[in-house]
Amino acid sequence: MTPPLGPHTREVAVLGAGLMGRLMAWTLARAGLPVSLYEAGGPQAEGAAARVAAAMLAPLAESAVADLSVVRMGQYALGRWPELLAGLSQPVFFQREGTLIVWHRQDRQEAQRFEHWLQGTSRQEPSLPSARPLDADHLAALEPALAGRFSQGLYLPDEGQLDNRALLDALLHGLSEVGVDLHWHSPQTLDSLASDPQRCVLDCRGIGAREHWPGLRAVRGEVVRLHAPDVPLSRPTRLIHPRYPIYIAPKPGHVFVVGATEIETEDFSPVSVRSTLELLSAAYTVHPGFAEARILELNSQCRPTLPDHQPALCQRGPNVLQINGLYRHGFMIAPALLDVACAWLQHGDTSLAQRLGVPLGQAPALAMSH
Repeated sequence: MTPPLGPHTREVAVLGAGLMGRLMAWTLARAGLPVSLYEAGGPQAEGAAARVAAAMLAPLAESAVADLSVVRMGQYALGRWPELLAGLSQPVFFQREGTLIVWHRQDRQEAQRFEHWLQGTSRQEPSLPSARPLDADHLAALEPALAGRFSQGLYLPDEGQLDNRALLDALLHGLSEVGVDLHWHSPQTLDSLASDPQRCVLDCRGIGAREHWPGLRAVRGEVVRLHAPDVPLSRPTRLIHPRYPIYIAPKPGHVFVVGATEIETEDFSPVSVRSTLELLSAAYTVHPGFAEARILELNSQCRPTLPDHQPALCQRGPNVLQINGLYRHGFMIAPALLDVACAWLQHGDTSLAQRLGVPLGQAPALAMSH
């Protein structure tokens, strides 16, 4: 593989202004490269999965559904996010107070399976802090808002979260500061941009690039944003349940993002009544203060997912690099993919990709039309 970014490159064109596209454009422009960013939508990332996400940075918690390489990317990114945020002129809420896992008594067997899985991950990846079992007293001391509500729990130290929308806004401001040439409401095709051999094209369109990724599909997630001043949860909390496990991520201003696991469907329609009732009922069982919360938004999102549920970087042509398949782990792994891509683009260095297990390969010849 020959990196598409070389001394002959006169411009870098980034397709897609979701999380990955913004990070790539901002980082390369800061490195002194001329960058143009093309987005089919507007600057507020209305169509991006990143706008709806909870932005939890939880590699151990996600190891129950993620490959070990994704866990390693997440662990790497936890240390990388503060460095990236420090380069932005607008503040972004970032927290690293761990993840709390709770369950009701009748779901103890499900919780035991989850705990067993986490223990297996910790054995395979000793650098990850191990989950700490909590009895009722220790749980109440760690999260007073849940005192008397759960008899047991698990604490996953050092995991984190950030404010996804504040980050997207800060990156938008940062793109202008570093001189990225911004093209909103400007859908582009790979064949039109890649026809110029002196232009390096980075395709970060997610689902929008599906015609070039065999097996890429959209996996739906549903999220409720609530304003709940009566709920003093201080860290991301997950409720284990065999039918509707949920996560609750507290954001600044008493805002909470409540979501559940993915649904294997490419349905882009609004959130269903059934999903809304299940999400809100489960949140209420975690803390009764949610009964008086105000519903700010009901959102659905479809995340780009490859057959193995892992992200991939593919060189598709001599001057094209595609990044896709971030699935439900976008914020958790984006810094790792960013650094892998930049190391290869700028220096031909694949050592980080090999260390983290990021797929970086040559795509089969496919037509770049549509």
